[in-house]
Amino acid sequence: MPTINVDKYALFEELGEQFTEESFQQLCFEFGIELDKDTENDPSRPKDQAPELAIEIPANRYDMLCFEGIAMHLNIFRGKHATPNWRLVDIPEDKMQTLTITEDTAQVRPYAAGAILRNIKFTSASYESFISLQDKLHQNLARQRTLVAIGTHDLDTIKGPFTYEALPPKEINFVPLNQTKQINGGELMGFYETDRHLGRYLHILRDKPLYPVILDAERNVCSLPPIINSERSKITLETKNVFIDMTATDQTKLDIVCNIMVAMFSKYCAEPFTVEPVKVISEHNSTTRVTPNLATRTMDVEVDYLNQVCGLTESPESICKLLSKMAYTAQPSENPKLIKVTVPPTRADVLHPCDVMEDLAIAYGFNDLPRSSPNRSVTIGKPLMINKLSDIVRHECAMAGWAEVMPLVLCSREENFDWLNRKDDSKTAVKLANPKTVEYQVVRTSLLPGLLKTLSENKAMRLPLMIFEASDVVFKDESVERRARNERHWAAAYYGKNSGFEVVHGLLDRVMTMLRVAFVTHEEGLSGKSIDFKVTENPSQQDGYFIKEIDEPTFFNGRAAAIYVRLGGKLQRIGELGVLHPTVLEKFDLR
Repeated sequence: MPTINVDKYALFEELGEQFTEESFQQLCFEFGIELDKDTENDPSRPKDQAPELAIEIPANRYDMLCFEGIAMHLNIFRGKHATPNWRLVDIPEDKMQTLTITEDTAQVRPYAAGAILRNIKFTSASYESFISLQDKLHQNLARQRTLVAIGTHDLDTIKGPFTYEALPPKEINFVPLNQTKQINGGELMGFYETDRHLGRYLHILRDKPLYPVILDAERNVCSLPPIINSERSKITLETKNVFIDMTATDQTKLDIVCNIMVAMFSKYCAEPFTVEPVKVISEHNSTTRVTPNLATRTMDVEVDYLNQVCGLTESPESICKLLSKMAYTAQPSENPKLIKVTVPPTRADVLHPCDVMEDLAIAYGFNDLPRSSPNRSVTIGKPLMINKLSDIVRHECAMAGWAEVMPLVLCSREENFDWLNRKDDSKTAVKLANPKTVEYQVVRTSLLPGLLKTLSENKAMRLPLMIFEASDVVFKDESVERRARNERHWAAAYYGKNSGFEVVHGLLDRVMTMLRVAFVTHEEGLSGKSIDFKVTENPSQQDGYFIKEIDEPTFFNGRAAAIYVRLGGKLQRIGELGVLHPTVLEKFDLR
């Protein structure tokens, strides 16, 4: 959850009330946010610094990542203000500023949007909040600028129409923000390589043959997204008209960021909550659109659904009044079972009636919701038998001094087959259709690769290393609907100065003893008959387990055995143990 620091006195002034720490904490709790810290009585706070409130915001509430958003929604929640009516300035399209997207941008960042805030009045606090909101959106919704990058410019220092192009780095020359020397795009990478703030974003463009750039009518560089703006168009406290450009690799995220940026700070315009649109012309798909799109969304929500989930019996009119506290505009529908809920453009997180239901519960008050016992039969949960068995095995292994590990369930095809000297018949392992890396090509069919990779990464630890895992492997199975099945396996590996065959054998005996499976001799288990590795039935033979020497390429010749168990007259091979073949150890770097 992101944490927003706001000026305590300024927030209380905006709310029109002085709160104690306890009362404000209660207000935050009721609204669904959390007061993390109040620095007023913090001895480490500088004397010349106003006390701050650190407020944790839910991850989905991008519209509250700034002082303005927090103050606005708390005032709406307390009934002090109505939901703002954000709207676009009504001007003809031929009079709008334009932003033309050229075809070459499709190779780097294909989408763009723009907006203008006219006659805005910044104070020191609102200016800092404006810059802070950009940074918060970059870090959260925009995923470190990879999805969306925001540029803000003093419109009076540049001239439209604007173009969004992709040019070779050496053809882009400008003075970066807060610098005095002109550099080109190629020099920019080295210039900001060690910059603590901007260095983390260079990888987005470093290997691209073309860099995206916003140019004005005179070919002056406004910004080089997603890295930095130009010093020429820098906004200051004296800026009156702000041009906002946004470039993106995701159209949906672009629209959300654009709406939030302009909605939060349009309150400072001479005509509050008005935004001048920008006409965006895309050459690569021959489309034209106007941004931002501040249109509201209307959805029909069932009254019975809202009441039933929240345990209420409210009328449609009452529900509509409660939803107004959460910035919705709602009214009863012609159908008495429905209400029409209008979602503001800033609430991109509202996707389903369940989101409206959650806000209704907040508006009503979670602590005030009726409490009742369920009218269904009371049941007590218990673990699945396979999980219960796994826990018993884990417990016994741990008690015997073995450490449990939990490797990844994905591995490479070579690790799962070739490195274990096993053949891939293409009918056993579930393969990923589009693996992002060679390390994650198949779902493991054995626990052995994960154990060996763990040992390889921990060779510096004091020997011996004794590790185990009890988890699932996956096999193809055309007989089931999903065409694959999980199997619970258990495996253990000993890594020391000697092979440790007898140590692993001892662990097997311990686990089998605790599972009350008796050890039988080879003769008792087989009654002198040979084994063909298939399940056979002979009720006259004794139940229990035994081991029999095998020759498999995964293990050293003469130092491997199969594990057989007979229960209820059925004989089945359930596993194997042995000393790993030297080629297997070499593949996993365990010489």
